Order: sequence, then C-alpha cells, then structure tokens
Amino acid sequence: MDDSTEKMSYSNNDNKNEEYGKLLCEDTKDIEKGQLSSKENDTDVIVIDERDHSMLYKASDHPPIYLTIFCGIQHTLVSLSGVIAVSLLVVDVTCATLDENIKTTLLSSTMFMCGICTILMSLVGSRLPLLQGAAGDFLIPLLAMQVLDPTKCDVRSVLNDLNSSTTAPNISFDDGVNQYDFIVNNIRDLQGSLIAAGTCQFFIGATGIVSLLLKFIGPITIVPTLFLSCVFLVRACVKFAKVNWGVAMLVVVIALVLSLYLSHRKTPIPLWTKKKGFHILWFPLHQVYSILIAILVGWLVCGIMTAVDAFEPDDIYARTDSRLDVIRDAAWFKFPYPGQFGTISFSTSVFAGFMIGTITSILDSIGDYYACAKMCNLPPPPAHTVNRGIAIEGFCSLIAGFLGCGHATTTYGGNIGAIGVTRVASRDVFIATGIIYFIFGLIGKISAVFLIIPYPVLGGALIVMYGMFNGVVLSNLQVVSLSSTRNLAIIGTAILFGLMIPYWLETNPDGIQTGSASRDGVIKMLLVNPNLCGGVVACLLDNTVRGTLEERGIAAWQKMVDDKADDKANVNEEYDCDASFYDIYIPENWKQSKLVQILPFLPSYKK
Repeated sequence: MDDSTEKMSYSNNDNKNEEYGKLLCEDTKDIEKGQLSSKENDTDVIVIDERDHSMLYKASDHPPIYLTIFCGIQHTLVSLSGVIAVSLLVVDVTCATLDENIKTTLLSSTMFMCGICTILMSLVGSRLPLLQGAAGDFLIPLLAMQVLDPTKCDVRSVLNDLNSSTTAPNISFDDGVNQYDFIVNNIRDLQGSLIAAGTCQFFIGATGIVSLLLKFIGPITIVPTLFLSCVFLVRACVKFAKVNWGVAMLVVVIALVLSLYLSHRKTPIPLWTKKKGFHILWFPLHQVYSILIAILVGWLVCGIMTAVDAFEPDDIYARTDSRLDVIRDAAWFKFPYPGQFGTISFSTSVFAGFMIGTITSILDSIGDYYACAKMCNLPPPPAHTVNRGIAIEGFCSLIAGFLGCGHATTTYGGNIGAIGVTRVASRDVFIATGIIYFIFGLIGKISAVFLIIPYPVLGGALIVMYGMFNGVVLSNLQVVSLSSTRNLAIIGTAILFGLMIPYWLETNPDGIQTGSASRDGVIKMLLVNPNLCGGVVACLLDNTVRGTLEERGIAAWQKMVDDKADDKANVNEEYDCDASFYDIYIPENWKQSKLVQILPFLPSYKK
C-alpha cells in the first residue's frame, strides 16, 4: 500500500495533536500508547486526558516490536477469562470434571486453536484486527441434554444400561479405564459433529450464501434465539458459583464497580520518561481489565481463606492448595494434534444442535466485522470480505473439531472495545496476540495454572460475562421498530415457546417415544434446545406475518453485506485506508482469470 493511501484520514488538524504525535515517536512510545491523548498543564506534571478520537496506530500500521508485544499481551488478558470459561463448559458437557489430565489437554487445544484462528483471520480472513476465541453458543444444546438425563455423567449408570441390553457385551467396572473411555467417547462425538458443522459454515461463506440468509433471518429471529441461551447458561453459572456464593458475589461486585460505576473515571498512572520527566497518565485501566482484576482479587481472597482454614477440607474447588498436583503432573510441552482422543465419531443429535450455533455465530460475526471497521475508521467491509471471513471461521471450526476442542471459534467483540480504549488498531497486534495464544497452548504448565482457578471465582466471572452477553444480544433490537405490535407479539411468543417446550421435556423426559432410541435422541436434542425452539417460531412468524423490511430490521442488516448499499452515504467519509485494505495477495496473472472473477470471497479485479 502506497503512502498516499496511508494518509487518507485523520481529519483532526489540531497542531497540539501533531506535536504530540511527534513526541510519541520517542522512547515513551511503548508506554503511552494506551492513552486517549495528551495535554500539558505545568512544567513539572503532565496530565494526559485530552479527548482525541483518531487512532494512535492505524490498522495498516506497524508499531515497534515491543509495543506490539505489550498490546498483544493486553488483548490476550482481556479475552482469557472467556476462553477458560468455554473450555470448562466443554469439560462439563463431556463429563471430564474429575479428570485433570483431559481438562489440561482441552484447554491447551483451545488456546492453541485461538492462536491459529486469530492469525488466519488477520492474514487471510476478513483481514480486520479481530480476535478469534472459543464459542460457547455451540454448547447450549449439550448443557440442555444434561438436564434431561441427570445420570449422563455417571459412568456406572451408563455401563449398567449397556450391560442390561441383550445386544451389548458385558463390561467390567474398572473405574479408571471406563471413566476415561467414557469421557473420550463424549469428546469424539463432539469432534465429528463439529467437523460437519464447520464444513457447512465454510461452504456458506465460500459460496456467498450469507446474503441469502439475511433475506430470511433478521434481528427478530436472532434476538430470541440468542437471548434464550441464558436458560442453560444460568445453570453453568450456578454450578461454579454455588461452591462459595460469598466469593462469587465479591467477584461480581468488583467487576461491576470497575466496569460500570467507575466507567467515567480514569486510573492515574505515574510515569517518568527522559523527554517529559515525571507525568501522570490517565487511562481507564480498571475498566479494560475489570473482569481480570476481579478474578485476581477473588483468587487472592480464596488464598487467604485457605490459609486461615475458612473453607471446609472437602471444598477442594474453592481452596487454592487442593489441586496443586495438577500443575506438578502437567507436561511442560503439549502439542495438540488431530486424533489425540482417538477415532472421531459422529452424533446426529449433537450436529443438529451445533448447526443452530453455526447460524447464530455467523450473524454475530457479521455484526462484529462492521463494528470493528467502524471502530478502526475503515471502510465498511465489502461482501467478498464478509464471505471470506465467515469461510475462515468455518475452516477454523473444522480444524478445532479435528483437534478435539469441543467448540467452534468466533469473533470476540470485547476486544473490539479494547481497540477503542487503547487507540491501537494495528493488525500486527492481533497477529502477536495469536502467537501468544499459540505459545500458551504449547506449554502445558500454563494451561494447568489456569485450571486451578477456584470455582467460585470463575462463577462470578461467568455471571458478569454472560450478563453482558445478554445485554449485547438485546441491543440488536435497536434497528427494529419496537412500537410495532407485530414485532412485540412475535418476540414475546418466540421467547415463551423457547422456555415452554424445554421445560415440558425436562419435566417429562420420556414424553418422546418413537420406537427408535436414536430418533428419540435427535428429537429431544432439537426440542430441549431453547435457541432452536424460540428461533424457529420467531423465524416462521417473522417471515409469514406481513411487515416491511425496515419495520423488521432486515433492511439495516442487508446493507451490511451489500457492496453498493452505503456508497452514497460514505462518499464523503474519510478513512484511514481504502478498500484495498481487505484484499489478500493474488498473483497479477491470476486476477483476470474467470475463476477468480466469480469466486464470491475474492474482489472483482475487472478494470
């Protein structure tokens, strides 16, 4: 990209900002990139608090190595709690709660895949500064199935059922072997189903079907679908928090105070540099790291309570000294590889649940692409960029299935907010973040350290994170006419069905009797999933009841993937880069190929 392209933006012509930009090129640059702007008051003390909405480093810039690493670590810490939480949900649905070795392997594989996917998305996918993290949407139907079958994770109960069958061989109760095989079989079912779902997502992106989906699926369908996720996420939160409600609520209070009550404040950070001497950097440190700080404080409190014997001896998941053997026994290096859990199997019922997660993940990622572009002052991503991003996410989910992660990958919106705070949008930073996650996944001891976080601390963090998730889901209704009786009736009816049908199955687990156990399992997996029940009802009503595209909010969403929709609106906009920012490298002699011209994930190179 030439220099003229790089200088397209920064409409701010304030001389102070230009002078300050020169100062940032000095040796203070590595520390002060997190600030919003600067303002000199006295000769002795500089208080940095002036507002400036331009990026310190644009998406196409290449910051110094040390700054790139520092910001990469920051994005890793911002997303780490969500990655750990989803990995522990996989542990829960695969009944591996008591097997520390498998838990370490799953978390290592998850962090390894987060690194690979983030790098691929930055270089080949949407090419936006985005972080790819573990997606929890895919696990909702599996959490739901545990409600129908409370003995699902009781290996002795499962083996008794098998032994009572006339066709099943008699299986002896060697607890160690049977428990491990039982867990691994659950993981293998997730692997095959995730590979199939990832392949479907790759196909949707590579063929450009995304635009077709947006003609029928809009905010009125998506909001009830995602909002109903909380029905079973609540159960996961309670499972961790109930170990010690006091510690869990302490984590919640700290996170909410730092992120909400003190959101209008900035943390004073005293600094000294050669150029400026002693000065104070005002930075919303407490807001950016609110969940991380809450986790660390909660962990410290658990350590103090353990030291003074405030916990009962059997509260092993609240004590900080009960699982240190996990770190000791963990391997220093653990390289995730395809087939590490054995031969991959497939479950039709699990696949049906994963496909619902795939659709919601696609639509959520599309919104994240445009939010990131707006945050980084980039042109709206064209259709081929969106298609390529969705295809890469599907490819990464496919690879995650081969590695046995048990979950797909998706874009983390929280890191987009971190870009807005730090004003560092460089794509290099996210490549560095991917490398850090990659290294974390290779070092087994690091995964083991994260696994010994006390359960009530994780429970408190989950309450805050999924509470914010529900709020973000509801924000999709801003493009919908909420004064329309039609829309309100559809949303309310869909949510009611999403709550009612799973509750009926929970209270009547034998209510589905078709004569085939496998068929019963598929139907139960579909009906116990609140996302599916509510989503199908919402989609059916939204597409059959009369209403305009604007009223339904679909017109606003369709603009996002229309190359020409915003041309008139954006003709006078100034961006940091032009649309070529999204292009991947293609040899010149290939650009005029007919195949390249028709591929929906590549731009048209016609002159």
